[in-house]
Amino acid sequence: MAIWQYMLARLRLLDLKERGQGLVEYALILVFVAVVTIAILTVLSPGISEIYQNIVDHL
Repeated sequence: MAIWQYMLARLRLLDLKERGQGLVEYALILVFVAVVTIAILTVLSPGISEIYQNIVDHL
């Protein structure tokens, strides 16, 4: 009977590890998306600023 309890405990531990792994993967994806967004905004910011300045000038 004790072996079954041990096996169940191990299975629960594996399940927790897999959940943690999924959480880390989602966090890495979010970090990647944030870095790409910041890079794109940094590259495009002069053009975006110029567009907004033209709008303000025409008002």
